[in-house]
Amino acid sequence: MIAYLHGTVAHITPEYLLLDVQHVGYRVYFNRPENVHLNQPVTVYTYHYIREDAEELFGFLDPKELDLFEKLISVKGLGVKTAQGMLTYSTFDRLVMAIENADVAALKAMPGIGAKTASQVILDLKGKLVPVANKETGATNDQIKDAFEGLKALGYKAGELSAIQGELLKHPELDASSIMKLALQLLATKRGK
Repeated sequence: MIAYLHGTVAHITPEYLLLDVQHVGYRVYFNRPENVHLNQPVTVYTYHYIREDAEELFGFLDPKELDLFEKLISVKGLGVKTAQGMLTYSTFDRLVMAIENADVAALKAMPGIGAKTASQVILDLKGKLVPVANKETGATNDQIKDAFEGLKALGYKAGELSAIQGELLKHPELDASSIMKLALQLLATKRGK
């Protein structure tokens, strides 16, 4: 398994890079050619895709994009080219938010994604993409779940709550009571109060 390559960019196309690693050229399918430059050094985190008739490398500048790519291709019916297309079409954060918020319309807008595939992506990956913060440093998924149970008792709907989950996870410094306060502020803003 090739985890990453560090070398010099020898050639750039819209689909792939040729990466010179100590005078050995690697073709790496790459979704952000605008972020690299000819004859410049680069580290590319790779997924080594092997099938009967081919071996291909898919590369990403950020290991979190590689991680998301690997999760996407674990979804039934979603291939490597489609997963790479999703990461090309969208930013990492927007794609994670679309999945976490169960935004089928946003996923369907991506090339090669229909309603069935979008629903499968959400079913398989929702809740698995946002890292859980360290309990000693603040908010965790469990604390947010507890806060959501309290908010549901106050009459808030699941759809409203899932729409603010991503925002709450951006604040790992918060304790449980602060999560509840921030959640109430976000919900009031969304309801136009």
